[in-house]
Amino acid sequence: MKKAISFVLTAVMCAGLLAGCGGTTAGSDSSAAPESAAAPASTEAAEDAEAEAPAESTAAATGAAFKLGGTAPLTGSAAIYGNAVMNGAQIAVDEINAEGGAIQFELKYEDDENDPEKAVSAYNALKDWGIQLSLGSVTTKPCEAVATEHNTDRIFGLTPSASSTAVTEGKDNFFQICFADPNQGVASADYIADQQLGTKVAVIYRNDDVYSSGIYERFAEEAEAKGLEIVSATTFTDASSNDFSVQLTEARDAGADLVFLPIYYQPASLILKQASDMGYAPKFFGVDGMDGILTLEGFDTSLAEGVMLLTPFNADATDEKTVNFVTKYQELYGEIPNQFAADAYDCVYAYKAALEAAGATADMSAEELCELMVATFPTITFDGLTGEGMTWDATGAVSKSPKGMVIENGAYVGMD
Repeated sequence: MKKAISFVLTAVMCAGLLAGCGGTTAGSDSSAAPESAAAPASTEAAEDAEAEAPAESTAAATGAAFKLGGTAPLTGSAAIYGNAVMNGAQIAVDEINAEGGAIQFELKYEDDENDPEKAVSAYNALKDWGIQLSLGSVTTKPCEAVATEHNTDRIFGLTPSASSTAVTEGKDNFFQICFADPNQGVASADYIADQQLGTKVAVIYRNDDVYSSGIYERFAEEAEAKGLEIVSATTFTDASSNDFSVQLTEARDAGADLVFLPIYYQPASLILKQASDMGYAPKFFGVDGMDGILTLEGFDTSLAEGVMLLTPFNADATDEKTVNFVTKYQELYGEIPNQFAADAYDCVYAYKAALEAAGATADMSAEELCELMVATFPTITFDGLTGEGMTWDATGAVSKSPKGMVIENGAYVGMD
């Protein structure tokens, strides 16, 4: 099975993303540890995080650092993603700067509130700051907007989480480190079929969201090819994401023993609650946007018991790299990192590898660095938290394999 999933994903896998937001603009740089998406578990944890926040690096202070920036929803309903990305990137920057090597970074994030127009304004603020390399945007629609600006300005971007193919299409200088939406659909159908997780599948997806609908379309195609029977396919919109009784009733009446949810964790939490209330207990299978459901405030995590999903990162893995990252993240931010934090961490280290391979220096202009990164990224192989042997093609798509996860006792456990 692992070989089948790896084969499907060896092509163009890159990220998925995400939902709405609101709030005020905020920036972050490498002189202090940023706030996490959710508050630390206690006042004591918050004080510990502040006490352990690394000081500004010498390289950043003297200007001998690459200026690395991004936009993210740091406030509002999608803030769990934006803050996780910012926190993961910050840890990587601090580790690299502490090594004292030739590659040093100064990191700055601006709040885009998950709004494309605000994302462009936030990107312009980063340009005024002097950004040389970019982490793009966290969520899909804002990232589509800023990717166009990057292409015009010749500033290289590597997004940790914006998974739409529109982010990279027609832009030679914008890459992804996450799984692309279509490939999540293919991989999910293959995994369900190969593991024989269900015989009759229902799908509930959001039809006004390119992330959700993009995954569903490819899932449906691959499900047919794999002999999976989709007995119900129902939709919702952002405006109708509070009541799923019609969708769940149709799935139940059609005899679905597995419900596929190519959606984000907020509506998924309501679906799980409403399914439980009506006594409907199929298997539930989700995608990377579901990561975060265990830290959703007010959610009864017992409702997620047995939920399965594909994700590139397992916080319970026992390899040294993952253990060190998870331990440091918990110490600083009082919670277990999700895959978005890990993707951002990998982005920074991938930049380090590419800059070293290209012989880049911090006194180069953004345009010079852009052309170097365009030429270099397709030539490197990178081992990170979210995949070993990662490679990129000239379209900006990454090749790496997903991991099957199941929620057990309030934690993610590997299925492979």
